[in-house]
Amino acid sequence: MPIYIVCPTCKNEYSSKHKSCPKCNTPRPKGVMTVRIHVNHNYKTVRKEFTGVTLPQAKQLETKLKQALIDSVYSLTDKKIPFDLFFEKKYVPYAKEKVSFPREESYYRLWIKPVIGNKSLSTISPLDIEKIKRNILQAGRSPRTAEYAIAVVRQVFNKAAEWGFYSGTNPVKSVKVKKADNRRLRFLTKEEAKRLLEELKKHSQQVYEMAYISLYTGMRFGEIANLKWQDIDFQNKLIHVKDPKNRTSRVAYMTDGVEQILTQRKERLPNLKTKPESFVFFTKNGSKIIRISRTFERVVNKLGFNDGITDPRDKVVFHTLRHTFASWLAIQGTPIYTIKELMGHKTLAMTERYSHLIPDTKREAVKKLE
Repeated sequence: MPIYIVCPTCKNEYSSKHKSCPKCNTPRPKGVMTVRIHVNHNYKTVRKEFTGVTLPQAKQLETKLKQALIDSVYSLTDKKIPFDLFFEKKYVPYAKEKVSFPREESYYRLWIKPVIGNKSLSTISPLDIEKIKRNILQAGRSPRTAEYAIAVVRQVFNKAAEWGFYSGTNPVKSVKVKKADNRRLRFLTKEEAKRLLEELKKHSQQVYEMAYISLYTGMRFGEIANLKWQDIDFQNKLIHVKDPKNRTSRVAYMTDGVEQILTQRKERLPNLKTKPESFVFFTKNGSKIIRISRTFERVVNKLGFNDGITDPRDKVVFHTLRHTFASWLAIQGTPIYTIKELMGHKTLAMTERYSHLIPDTKREAVKKLE
C-alpha cells in the first residue's frame, strides 16, 4: 500500500521513502504536499490523489482507503468474508451492548481468532471448531470455557446467516462439548447476607443497592443493570424485567426494603437521571453498567467468605445473591412452581436444584393420616 509524493518541480511521482525526487533532486516537501495513494486488496486496486496534506495525514488516508476497499470487496452476497472482519465490523456493533459482550470478546481474542480469524466464513469447518475446543482443554481450562467459546462462534454464524453473509450449515452444529455441572450450591445464611450488605454499604452505595435488590428479588446482575425508571411500578410495587436471559419478560415483586431503596435513590438523583428512559444504575459517565464493580469481590474477600474455597460452585459471587433468594424461598416452604416463576426459569428442571431444601411436606401429609 504505497504512498507516492508528487514532485512540485517536475511532477514526477516517487515513493515516500525517498528524501528527494530521484529525477530532479528537489527535496521532499516538509509540510503539505500532493500525494497519490495506491491500495489493493483481493486483486482490486484503488488510486487516489490528495493535495495539501502532510505525510502523517496521508498515512491515515491510506488506512481509510484500505478499509473502504475491504468493505466494498466483501458485499452482502460475498461468502469470502473472513471471520475476524465479520466479527469486528459487523458482529461487535450488534453485541457490544450485551452484558455478556466483554466475556465474548475475551473468548474471541484468546481462543477463536488465533484458529479461524483469517479464514473465510465459507471455509470454516467443524474440524476448526474442534481445534478451538482442543486448545482450550489442553490449556487446562474447564469444559465450561470451551462451551462458552463455541457458543460465541455459534452466535456469530447465526447472525451471519440472518444478515445474508453466510448460507451454509453452522459448523458448530456437529461439535459436542461435555457439559460440566456448574450449578451453584452455595447460598448465604441470613447472618452472612446481613454482614455482606452492611460491609458493601460502607464502600459503595450503588453496589449495596444492586446487591440488596438481587438478594430480595432474585434478579440477575444483567437484569438489574438494564433497569430503567420506566420499568419501576411504585404504585403496584412491581419491577418489570424486560429482555432477560431466557428472553421471556416477567415481573419481580418489591419487598418494603427494595421499594425504600428505589424510592430513596430516585429522590437523591437529579431530574436528568430519573427520566423514564434513564438507567436506574449507571457508571460515573452515566452509561450502562456492563460488569459488577470490583468492590463486591473485595468485600467478599474481606469477609473471608471464599477463604480456602477452590470449587467455583462454592464461591460467593454476585450471582450467589440470586441463588440465595431461591434457596430462602425453598427453605420457607414455597412451592417449586412458584419459585420457578419468580426466578424466570424456562423449565421446571432448572428450579429442581432447590427442591431438596423444601420441607418434606409429603412425609408430613402421610403422618397426618395417623
